[in-house]
Amino acid sequence: MSDRNRPHRRPTVFSTRRRVLAAVSSIALVGGLALSGAAPAASADTVHPRDGVQADLDRLVSEGTFPAALAAVRTSDSRTRNYTAGVAELDTRRKPPVDGRVRIGSNTKTFVATVVLQLVGEGKVDLDEPIETYLPGLIRGDGIDGRQITVRQVLQQTSGLPGYVDDIAPDFFLLRHTYFEPRDLLDLALADKASFAPGTRWEYSNTNYLVAGLLIQKVTGRPVAEEVTNRIIVPLRLRDTYFPRVGEQGIRGRHPHGYFTDDPDKPLQDVTKMDPSWGWAAGAMISSPSDTNRFFAALLAGDLLRPAELDQMRTTVPAFPGRGYGLGLMSWDLTCGDRAWGHGGDIPGFTTRGGVTEDGRAVTLAVTSTPTTETSANQVDAAVDAALCR
Repeated sequence: MSDRNRPHRRPTVFSTRRRVLAAVSSIALVGGLALSGAAPAASADTVHPRDGVQADLDRLVSEGTFPAALAAVRTSDSRTRNYTAGVAELDTRRKPPVDGRVRIGSNTKTFVATVVLQLVGEGKVDLDEPIETYLPGLIRGDGIDGRQITVRQVLQQTSGLPGYVDDIAPDFFLLRHTYFEPRDLLDLALADKASFAPGTRWEYSNTNYLVAGLLIQKVTGRPVAEEVTNRIIVPLRLRDTYFPRVGEQGIRGRHPHGYFTDDPDKPLQDVTKMDPSWGWAAGAMISSPSDTNRFFAALLAGDLLRPAELDQMRTTVPAFPGRGYGLGLMSWDLTCGDRAWGHGGDIPGFTTRGGVTEDGRAVTLAVTSTPTTETSANQVDAAVDAALCR
């Protein structure tokens, strides 16, 4: 979930240590080849110990640095298979819960973008209106002016707003239990100068989704968590999906433990309990693989947005190599020639990857530590690609 290409200036409230945490990435790049062959015919809501998806998850655990891997594979006719590999907890070696809850990191952005686009459909927000219209006087800084940044640019990551996560990341273990107000995070970001003039380039910045969350709250008069819950989670009956309460550090219900290290040469540490407020509308949510599939499948099927707003969401600009970025939604080509839509997310302890194809196939895969090498990140992406292409 990190912000990339950060400016040089760093507020003094944080330590001046400069350890770049490759594990806290915004989203791993697509790469690698499919790891195994076709899967057998599907059946509903069971764990299948011997097929290609299971082999890929076993390989992620045995060859990577991941204590556990969980996946849900949804067919175009809405049937689901769930898979697990590894252990839920390193100390006890118990098996991971089937379809357990995990932190989904930046997948939160797609939920938040969906709410903003619903407000667009209701005539309460205009995508091409300056963010100043909704948050007057708030977005100001060195080269930063909310009168020159549109709502569309915020959602599409073309605003030029600098990030804040790389200021926090080197001190993660010190700040793991610290609560951050969204406005404090915004102030931290706005202490840096603009990354570029609005609309002139694309750059991933979690600050954009702090602003989107604040916009939702200003327009609706309600907390962003409540709007996400009432507009998406409840209508879709997502039983394992929620926005953590203020101060909530654990994960409710059945879940594997999450592990993290800020140095590949150091052992993993259990970071299951943490305050995710630093992610807020950019990355704080919790869900299960099958719930995440259900959300993305419903979104792409038009169940949450009108056609006009969904078309806007799916209009992309070049982003990460091989990927386009729309309004809180990414697209990329699979090795089998199909196109996938999704997002992905990283937060210390958990990495989630997945996608939905045009015919409604969906995969969400979660591992219980963030990749520390490009090879391990590519292995996760390759397993998703293989599952979607079967």
